[in-house]
Amino acid sequence: MQKLHSRPQQWMPVLFLAPAVIMFVVYVIFPILQSIWLSFYEWDGIGEKTFVGFSNYIELFDDYQFWVALKNNLYWMVFFMLAPPIGLAIALFLNQKIMGIRLVKSMFFFPFVISQVVVGLVFSWFYDPSFGLFNKAIGLFGVEPIAVLSDENWVTFGIIVAGLWPQIAYCMILYLTGLNNLNPDQIEAARLDGAHGWKMLRHVILPQLKPATFIAIVVTVIGALRSFDLVATMTSGGPFGSSSVLAYFMYEQSIFNYRAGYGAAIATVLFLIMDIYIAYFLWRMLKSEKA
Repeated sequence: MQKLHSRPQQWMPVLFLAPAVIMFVVYVIFPILQSIWLSFYEWDGIGEKTFVGFSNYIELFDDYQFWVALKNNLYWMVFFMLAPPIGLAIALFLNQKIMGIRLVKSMFFFPFVISQVVVGLVFSWFYDPSFGLFNKAIGLFGVEPIAVLSDENWVTFGIIVAGLWPQIAYCMILYLTGLNNLNPDQIEAARLDGAHGWKMLRHVILPQLKPATFIAIVVTVIGALRSFDLVATMTSGGPFGSSSVLAYFMYEQSIFNYRAGYGAAIATVLFLIMDIYIAYFLWRMLKSEKA
């Protein structure tokens, strides 16, 4: 009788997991495989597909605009990595029980809940050379107005700053959650041993924040590589394609140039870059935990 009762129980996890697994396969795995398959074809999105093998990839690596977009994505990755440490610093500052701290927390939380399109519009006004606050501020120091979004040298960095605003807020939320779940016994034991300040942070608090740090870094890297909304809203890849990133370049080729196969090749390269980086980070994290 016990064996008969145990068999249905063994299948219960499978039954509960099945809907989520099916949804994941249909809406994530299948589109990824379909994009990789499509990258070997020349297709305008409407007519017949023509198999071209690796021609899309050969053309892609000879395309100057691809290397501009890839370089900009690298800038996004490097500067976006400022979000986790800044988010941690703000979380440590806000993790105290004083009057009015909830209001201050909500103000820091605000950038995360608003749309990326709204963030893009706000920063477009902020950088405006005629009435923007950025040029008003630097004008106080005698600096001439800078048209950030029209300057090929500054435009990418201007958009990255706009992207950092909500990303820092997201990392701050992750770290605040982690700080609220710290083990009080470990903190008390460290205080009795004379640990405080930097030693307390480095040897007691940061090790307990590893799960939050892992999520913050992975989400930040993914956000940097799939950056699209702000580029589309603020510059549409301009001026002269200088602020384009791989996600926007893919969109531009697929939608405006009717080259779905070429766009799929760009998406595949972006997917591989993302996978390699995250796999390396996972390997480093697992290695450090075993050591």
